Amino acid sequence: MTTLVEGADLVTRVAARGRPGADAVVGPHGRLTYGELRLRSAALATRLAGGTSPVLVYGHKEPAAVVAFLAALRSRRAYVPADPSSPPARIERMIDATAAGDAVLVREAPPALSVALSERGIAPIRLDPLAEALPIGDAPRIARPSDAMSPAYVVFTSGTTGDPKGVPVPIGALDHFTAWLTHAVGLADDEIVLDQAPFSFDLSVMGLYAALLTGGALFSVTAEETGDPRVLFARLDGAPITTWVSTPSFARFCASEPRFRRAMLPRLRRFLFCGEALAPRLARELLSRFPEVEMWNTYGPTETTVAVTGMRIEASRAAGERPLPIGRPFPGIDVWIADGADPATEVPAGHDGEIVIAGPQLALGYLGTPARGGFVTLPGGRRAYRTGDVGHVDPTDGLLYCGGRLDRQVKLHGYRIELEEVEVQLRRVPGVDDAAVLAVERDGRPDHLAAFVTGGAPLPPSDLALTRAARALLAEHLAAYALPRSVRRLPSLPLTTNGKVDRSALRALL
Repeated sequence: MTTLVEGADLVTRVAARGRPGADAVVGPHGRLTYGELRLRSAALATRLAGGTSPVLVYGHKEPAAVVAFLAALRSRRAYVPADPSSPPARIERMIDATAAGDAVLVREAPPALSVALSERGIAPIRLDPLAEALPIGDAPRIARPSDAMSPAYVVFTSGTTGDPKGVPVPIGALDHFTAWLTHAVGLADDEIVLDQAPFSFDLSVMGLYAALLTGGALFSVTAEETGDPRVLFARLDGAPITTWVSTPSFARFCASEPRFRRAMLPRLRRFLFCGEALAPRLARELLSRFPEVEMWNTYGPTETTVAVTGMRIEASRAAGERPLPIGRPFPGIDVWIADGADPATEVPAGHDGEIVIAGPQLALGYLGTPARGGFVTLPGGRRAYRTGDVGHVDPTDGLLYCGGRLDRQVKLHGYRIELEEVEVQLRRVPGVDDAAVLAVERDGRPDHLAAFVTGGAPLPPSDLALTRAARALLAEHLAAYALPRSVRRLPSLPLTTNGKVDRSALRALL
């Protein structure tokens, strides 16, 4: 397997195999071949070679974004994906947190982001969707070596203070993950991989490298397409996709279309799910529609590089209503169920506890505060990550199960959201005194957010008008997936006997 440590030029070997004309990225913006990807990423790397700080890449599914990612890796710099679904204020905080020295815009930036870049002395590099305007040139020779602890990319997760948390993922961690992905899953040469998740969501890492490391193509589907089912299913109908990478939620959405079955995706070999729990009912439905297709269930927080456990789900295992296992740890990864008070103390098999992860896929920490949050140092100096997820090990077969969150963090359609972050932003809305946010479940899984606030003028008089006004203001600071579907005003928030917000009482009001 080609690894990133051996060289960030992932595409040169593919182009050198006599296939420079093979597609590397295919999407509504056009096609980019391996030969074009190699030459254009080399040309951009020449422009980035003078710096050492991370490179912000702003866009959504344009092939030029992949050019920028590879150019950053070639120039020994981490890339920082920023999606247009994130408000400029959030991206501005990302720039400051990473101390990004360059920005590559593959989509027109909103005025607020352009101003933020200018104020920081960053002259952005603007690329068309296919990066056609880049001059052709050879990749620069970089004196500083790439090592396993150098950051490959930085992605951001939700934060309890209202600020996003930057997670730098080192090259060695990405190498370890892609080694499992290409070998254990059995990826073949020339995989055509569905690319649906925004590049700012680390699930996209699974699809991107599954395609490039096998010499295959990334089949990109944009948010605009998924927003119009007629357009989406027209793109998917007859598509040559061999590996489907998405959250279960996106597959559930697609399964609402009766035509979503083998005839629509005749070359499909496997589903690769990550980002949220896979429900047995969905697994059964998909396996009945695609009886010859493998289904893989994987698990892992952003802080541990996409996924650290996984297994193939057979139809027989999905036959009942019992939650599906998340599998076994990848080789070299240690996952155990710990006592809540001590992450180093393992509870007996069959008992619930907190899932803790150690091994080569751990991120470097959080930018500015490597030891903050779930990153801990165990006796003996070993680093580990406390996931905040409840789990247990089945004593009969040793398989791992994940049972949700210990804290108030939720997974909504694959995106990890700190409810406290949404509450922080709600309290900044003029007229709001206090706020509480709940995740509303449907069919046993989070479906949307509902908010309750207290306060007075200038809040709108009706809950409908309040919801519209609050969502408009929140959209300046939160990604679209973190916006509450409803905002309701109460005279006061109900409290428990110990003085905390009574969330059970709030849930009864829904």
